[in-house]
Amino acid sequence: MSSATDPAGADAPVTDPHASIYDHGFVRVAAVTLPVALADPATNAERHLEQLRDLHDQQVGLAVFPELSLTGYSLDDLVMQEPLLDAAEQAIATLVEASRELLPIIVVGAPLRARDRSRIFNCAVIIHHGEILGIAPKQNLPTYREFYERRWFAPGDDADGELVRIAGEDHELTPHSIITVQDVPGLRLSVEICEDMWVPVPPSAEAALAGATVIANLSGSPITVGRAEDRTLLARSASARCQAAYIYAAAGEGESTTDLAWDGQTFVYECGDLLGESERFPQGPRATIVDVDLDRIVAERRRQNTVDDNRRTHAESLEKFSTWHEAWLFGPFGEDFEEFEDCDEGDGEEQGRSVGWFAHAPLSGATFHGGAVSGSGGDVRGEVSEAFERPHPATGALRRPLHRFPFVPDDPARLAQDSYEAFSIQVAGLVRRLSAIGGDKPGGTRPVLGVSGGLDSTHALLVCARAMDQLGRDRSEILAYTMPGFATTEHTRSNAELLSRAIGASFETIDIRPASTQMLKDMGHPAGSGEEVYDVTFENVQAGMRYDYLFRLANHHGGIVVGTGDLSELALGWCTYGVGDQMSHYGVNAGVPKTLIQHLIRWVIAEGLFDEATGDLLQAVLDTEISPELIPTKPGEKAQSTEDSIGPYALHDFTLYHQLRRGYGPAKIAYLAHQAWGDLDAGEWPAGYSEGDKRSYTRVEIKHWLSVFTRRFFSNQFKRSAAPNAPKVLAGGSLSPRGDWRMPSDATSKAWMAELENEVPGD
Repeated sequence: MSSATDPAGADAPVTDPHASIYDHGFVRVAAVTLPVALADPATNAERHLEQLRDLHDQQVGLAVFPELSLTGYSLDDLVMQEPLLDAAEQAIATLVEASRELLPIIVVGAPLRARDRSRIFNCAVIIHHGEILGIAPKQNLPTYREFYERRWFAPGDDADGELVRIAGEDHELTPHSIITVQDVPGLRLSVEICEDMWVPVPPSAEAALAGATVIANLSGSPITVGRAEDRTLLARSASARCQAAYIYAAAGEGESTTDLAWDGQTFVYECGDLLGESERFPQGPRATIVDVDLDRIVAERRRQNTVDDNRRTHAESLEKFSTWHEAWLFGPFGEDFEEFEDCDEGDGEEQGRSVGWFAHAPLSGATFHGGAVSGSGGDVRGEVSEAFERPHPATGALRRPLHRFPFVPDDPARLAQDSYEAFSIQVAGLVRRLSAIGGDKPGGTRPVLGVSGGLDSTHALLVCARAMDQLGRDRSEILAYTMPGFATTEHTRSNAELLSRAIGASFETIDIRPASTQMLKDMGHPAGSGEEVYDVTFENVQAGMRYDYLFRLANHHGGIVVGTGDLSELALGWCTYGVGDQMSHYGVNAGVPKTLIQHLIRWVIAEGLFDEATGDLLQAVLDTEISPELIPTKPGEKAQSTEDSIGPYALHDFTLYHQLRRGYGPAKIAYLAHQAWGDLDAGEWPAGYSEGDKRSYTRVEIKHWLSVFTRRFFSNQFKRSAAPNAPKVLAGGSLSPRGDWRMPSDATSKAWMAELENEVPGD
């Protein structure tokens, strides 16, 4: 195998930094089910190899097969026969030898005899590059209903160090082992078998606390009505609770149907999210092949500090775990490895490390160089000769659900549910705030807001209307103001008025141009004398004037200013600080990104929360280009566009999610953005998304706008540090200085910009 060729088999070195998933914190895994030749290990070994050769060509790094996959699960008493056990050992030896030419770490199932031949263990054998890395015996043996496993097997929970024979050699059982893959940072593998995941405290829970990031489950699991749903429930909850990936492969075709049936279910979950699954009851082999994001698992555990706190609680129980074997997916092997070992003198940290996540934390942003893993945290095992430095194999496109709009679900039902919850959270927040300050009864504290006919103020007005309904107050107590400036169009001004009146709010127009002109004149600004100087001061005078009026109007009428600015604007600092749209008495949109707000308005229309005429007005707002309307334009000129100025919100929200929620740096974000946005026809689009708005982005565009986001995000933290109260809406995070995001206002973006410049391709 050449690890430096592209998927088509060309011999040219891989130079594209986006060519391999292994350069970006992923590992490709496969959960495989295949027709079993019952009681015929030799044939099963060949069938495994057929699949493994194909998985090798697809650059799969970890392949998991079903329970007792080399013999079949439904053997009953045949599993205790010497010819079968001899053949099983030979089948393992066949796979071990063949694995020298294969990329994947292989996890297969087989019955193995104790060396003294007194007991048999139901085992998962982990094989890679001509070596057995570990043998995990099944720890919990079901002997109830249709199961009789204790009739044949010994439980493996206390079998640490028990010897089994394979091809004349002794191997230790490793029920509490974790295999660390050194050149795939973050990959730490633990294996459990079928029933192990059905018990109250499964082995995977302790393994995760001890540092395992990927759990493989080899399952027999005969199928009955509803059991497939139970399996996914258990696996999904395990992956979410343990912040891990869970790979599941069940037995299928070829198993005995004397008394049972089999469906060959396979799937992979990651931190509670389904990455992929195969069809059930297949004819022939099937595999779920997906790319697991190891960086995500690392980031989740770093943030959810209770994972490590829980490890401390169970520290005594975890003492049985060890890093049984340290493997290398890509090498070095053979003579290269001997050369590598010679380079490793003086490294005294390799043995005897403590158990636990932080003791074995992978290096963020690490890269592989022929056996060494290096990164910001230093080298894992020292410097390596350039003689065997090599790139990772080209893997093609990322194989996992990857959403263009991470804040917006692709599935229509999920989007509707999220929209209901987001809107309800916003309404509940405002209801509570008004109730706390005398707004829980007619004539009480009034919501005051500026309406422009744009997305954000329109949605805030809808939230206010719903809040007044819940408080039992008339919507006329909402005080809505439109304040046209030098560039306000009749279209947006009209939308603002029509919508306010349709909602039932009290509406007034206050022309801010005279006051703004006077302020510009008093400042000595050229625009105060009629000159066409449209700089940031010219814009901010208008934005500030509007909010100066709103705050004084709130004082005058016994109300509070309801902020309309959204999460995306806070991230980019696209707001006027102080007496401007950065400030309010209470914000309702600050937890909602721009890309979701338009879908919330669509949901309001679809749900019929307001009458049909109001729905038509809301659609008109959706059809209007986003603009601050602060700079005048002449006939024939294009009106000021927010996205022309600061970039597409689609890309900015993509970056915001992966930086805020995942903690990724620019290099990984750019890679993911290229995977998600590089091809117009790849992947799904959210329900209701306009065909005319669909587009793709080149790597040049992605890098440029990522640079804009990074600079603006750092330079505008001072605005977020003084952000008013607003409810957190999405699990993707908020930017409240009292909540999800704490950051010094004077931090530098130098390290982020250096990574962007050095590691993100611009063509």
